Amino acid sequence: MRFWIFILCAPVASPTTFYKDVLPILQKNCQSCHRTGEVAPMPFLTYEQTRPWAKAIKEAVATKKMPPWFAQSGHRKFANERTLSPAAIDTLIEWANTGATEGNPKDAPTAPKFADVWNIRPDIVVEMPNSFDVPAAGTIDYRFVLVKAHFDHDVWVQAAEIRPGNREVVHHMKAWIKPPDSTFMEGAEPGEFLTMEMMPRFRPRFDSSEILAKYNPGLEAQAFAIDGAAKFIPKGSDIVFECHYTASGTAVTDKSKVGIMLAEAPPKRRFHTTGALSNGYFTIPPMDPNAEVRSAVELLDNVELVWIQPHMHVRGKDYELRAIYPTGEKETLLKAKFDFNWQLGYEFARPVVLPKGTRLEGISHFDNSPNNPSNPDPKAEVHYGEQSWEEMSVGFFSVIMDVNKNPSGLFRRIPQPN
Repeated sequence: MRFWIFILCAPVASPTTFYKDVLPILQKNCQSCHRTGEVAPMPFLTYEQTRPWAKAIKEAVATKKMPPWFAQSGHRKFANERTLSPAAIDTLIEWANTGATEGNPKDAPTAPKFADVWNIRPDIVVEMPNSFDVPAAGTIDYRFVLVKAHFDHDVWVQAAEIRPGNREVVHHMKAWIKPPDSTFMEGAEPGEFLTMEMMPRFRPRFDSSEILAKYNPGLEAQAFAIDGAAKFIPKGSDIVFECHYTASGTAVTDKSKVGIMLAEAPPKRRFHTTGALSNGYFTIPPMDPNAEVRSAVELLDNVELVWIQPHMHVRGKDYELRAIYPTGEKETLLKAKFDFNWQLGYEFARPVVLPKGTRLEGISHFDNSPNNPSNPDPKAEVHYGEQSWEEMSVGFFSVIMDVNKNPSGLFRRIPQPN
């Protein structure tokens, strides 16, 4: 008598490999920063570059530290949201847990094409005429440098990007538009790096002066062509770079530039970026784990809100943006944690209609306790200041409006209790 024995075997799952499973995730979510010349400290373009970081990648995605994204759900949605799906997180963790296998290079998807220098295609590049010598150590006051841009006609801009000359020492930077009738830095020598005390005139008015572009870790090129909008540079304008340098332990130089991509057609809307939602008069008590600072503006015309970027320093904890409409209705537009090392901007998926009379409120919280590992001195009483051990409470934001509107006088600041 014969006995037949049947053994049922479960199908063998194919192993998770770099080329087949991991690289597509990196291309979609990581390589915009993790490539040579960009803000991330290491590239993730090849297996050889990525393999040594497998365990670090696993920890970063498991804790949702990466990709950096701090907005809480339940409020407005954002077009530039950077989050990994649960399936993508599981794939990266599985890859690290099973030996970070390379796999077959033939499984690799087509590599995306990145620009060599710019993330936009600039038609005009305005560069600092001189380099700035950044010392190896010590405190470096903010520097302002006037650059004669020679705009011989009105210019409409669809995108702009600041490219730091040396990312190791450029913490953040702004490029301001200085119209021909502005007294900002009046009498300054072009190309000279001036401190606040050396400047012939103080900084521009936040309520009307135009920020062409900003740079922070995590904030790269900015696009303005939303619903047919563009930024305006009047004929005869110049550019002022506002520079915050930090010493890196080695004496180096920086020579940064801003690229300008012109609008392809006359715009229907005007795009305006401001830092009007700010408070420079506050006191953060010593040892306070949740100090609150508020700022508010009233809109004096109809606009649509398209972008918001909170700005604080190392004690910054979280930020909330609220709108109080003329009807009395209140809405939280953004609620987000704050990370000094990744100062993100949030682009609304749909412009937020703000009728005349709407009040925008910014609420910043600060951790001035010993539990904050970045806190330089929990026993200090902290006030407004430009250095990282001081604090700021600013909501930089962008609106779009009728192309014939002038942003001067568009906002009225509402004083807040100290």
